[in-house]
Amino acid sequence: MTADAAGTKTGGTGPSGPVSTWGSALDSVVVYAQGALCRRLARGPLPPDGRVRVTGLPRSLDPGSLRARVLGVSGTRVTEARIEIAAEPLGTASGEPEGLRREVERLRDAYAAAEGRRDRQQGLIAEVGGLRPVPPARKRDDPHRRTPVDAWLELADFVDERLTGLHTRLSELEEELLRAAHELSVATDRLARASSATPSTHVETTVSAVLTLVGADDDAEAGGGPQADSEPRLELELEYGVPGAVWVPAYRLTHRQGDGTGRLVLRASVAQRTGEDWTGVRIALATADLRRRTDLPKLRSIRIGRRQAAPAPSGWREPPAGLADLFTGYVGAGPRPLAPRAPGAGAPRAAAGGGAPPPVAAGGGFVPDPVPLPPPLTAGGPPIPPPAPQAYGAPPPGGGYGSAPDAFGREASPDVARRSPTQPGGMPRGAGQSFAGAPAPAAMAPAPPGAAPAPPPPPPPGPPRPGGDELDYAALVLSGPDEPGARRGRLFPASSFDAVAAEYRRRADAVASLPLPGHAVRPRESAGSFDHRFDAAARADVPSDGTWHTVTVGEIPVGLRTEYLCVPSVEQTVYATLVLSNATDQALLAGPVEVTVDDDFLLTTALPTLAPGGVRRVGLGPAEGIRVTRRTQLNESTAGLRNNITVLDHRVHVELANGLARPVTVEVRERVPVTSDADVRIEERAGWAAPEDGGTSERHAPGTRVWRVDLPAGGTTALDGGYEIRIPAGKALVGGNRRS
Repeated sequence: MTADAAGTKTGGTGPSGPVSTWGSALDSVVVYAQGALCRRLARGPLPPDGRVRVTGLPRSLDPGSLRARVLGVSGTRVTEARIEIAAEPLGTASGEPEGLRREVERLRDAYAAAEGRRDRQQGLIAEVGGLRPVPPARKRDDPHRRTPVDAWLELADFVDERLTGLHTRLSELEEELLRAAHELSVATDRLARASSATPSTHVETTVSAVLTLVGADDDAEAGGGPQADSEPRLELELEYGVPGAVWVPAYRLTHRQGDGTGRLVLRASVAQRTGEDWTGVRIALATADLRRRTDLPKLRSIRIGRRQAAPAPSGWREPPAGLADLFTGYVGAGPRPLAPRAPGAGAPRAAAGGGAPPPVAAGGGFVPDPVPLPPPLTAGGPPIPPPAPQAYGAPPPGGGYGSAPDAFGREASPDVARRSPTQPGGMPRGAGQSFAGAPAPAAMAPAPPGAAPAPPPPPPPGPPRPGGDELDYAALVLSGPDEPGARRGRLFPASSFDAVAAEYRRRADAVASLPLPGHAVRPRESAGSFDHRFDAAARADVPSDGTWHTVTVGEIPVGLRTEYLCVPSVEQTVYATLVLSNATDQALLAGPVEVTVDDDFLLTTALPTLAPGGVRRVGLGPAEGIRVTRRTQLNESTAGLRNNITVLDHRVHVELANGLARPVTVEVRERVPVTSDADVRIEERAGWAAPEDGGTSERHAPGTRVWRVDLPAGGTTALDGGYEIRIPAGKALVGGNRRS
């Protein structure tokens, strides 16, 4: 492998020769509610064959989300893009995760050794503590002997002295065990929080995108025109989706008393474990769902009469006539020569019947040979002979587009190798199940010992019905000329299962279960029916460690005004609130907000969702500088010609005192009874009024009344109000006539 002056490496071989390798750099990331969309840039000269391998992609990317295009107006376009995964052994495992893993193993051994020493010490204490004097057995005719008290005392002194030393040593061992446990927990936590971008094993896996570029020069050459002498330099953009990224909004509000505006800084807590560190990238935050469904619902007809099953769409098509003759010349040319291997890459695998050892997997251990498959059946002729042995990793033959009609519904997924039920020792997939997973018919049941194998069931009548794998057109792969004769030139589902990639994605999806910060709300829960996007003003760094990191997005201008509220009938305390108005075209999502008043941190509270143009209230807690006192009085009397009406006169007296050094406006909320009985009348006598919305979308209970009072600095005021309840003399209010 070589490198030119531009830093472009030339190495690796493809079907048509060496492939140019370009390095790439992560430029921007859009984090969605779950998952992220990454954008990489790669630069280099256009190779003569137009094939470029771009490296640096993460292992957890979604292969179906890869998009590539050429930036600029060079006339070059991308005609093919595919993912290639390569693994190569490392000389010695390096990187921070591997060092942390070795440290965790060492501390785990040290903890086990300390625990063993502690357990042995406890065993010694139990043995010494169990020492007791045992007198010799006395025969029947022997007289009673005197007890040697001195020996008993000496034994007790020995046990006491021994236990004192053992318990002292036990205390030291327990302290040592506690230190080992603490160090092990710290190292384990550091390993769990380590970045997943560094390879942690002795095998390094690289994910690359192999692109095929076609430029104006290639089109001119194909048409007989001249080719340019100079190599144009191109800039490629690769876009792909990755799981394992989440975010929640957070805010910081700075306000000065007496000022009508404030600074609201939007921040985001971002956590990602995508397998690559985001270093110096532009970050954007979106509330949309990256995996939302995009298919339209199907409106089916309403049929009156007997129930009829809807016919399943069939994508099977009869293979063209003479398909096998297309590869006659290729077969007659003989086998393709083996490509030269790089030094140290290992010997190629021997052909069938050779003595080469089985291949070794990347993580250690041997890979078993694929199980031979049954010969596919035809619609009405003899079975096709079994194909030649395939190399490891090639998809097994099975049903696909252009195969025999009976192959659909009878062939299983190419990821699963099966034996024919007629082969010795072969049996269907699982006891009592057929190849499709349904209960096996009687013809497919295991035959008793010594009985002849049952013939396969006849194919179902009617046209072939392909399964779900065969109808997934995007996953179908055209078999090349190197495939067996029964598969050449036909479409088959590609084997997409990758155990290593599935493990990476499982670890990446674990960040969705992280505990949220205080007052945090998921973006999808607070965004409602609309989606929003917020672009960060500066580049940021977010390592792939699966923990929360704070990213500053930008400053949002908001309108602020301070209001003081009190409900003295419930609690004689005045509360300070901030009324926020959003005059921008972006919504403010719900999340925690840190409030700073006059450069002093006040508290962290919850900010509700604030739509564009909306107004909401945020509580700041009790205002200690403003006092409120409330007193009530009830007078009960009668009225009417015959004193047949009971009058309940409620009077309310509220006093306010402003101890602050600035004038304030206080809103006092009271309540009056609400009735639906025609015999009960309520008459109000006060200067209060019904509350207005004020644009804050605040709901008030029926019967709420409001006083708005302006208090100067150090001033006091008194508010008097009341209401009369008139009821028939023979009735009384439920719960008593006193309403306060």
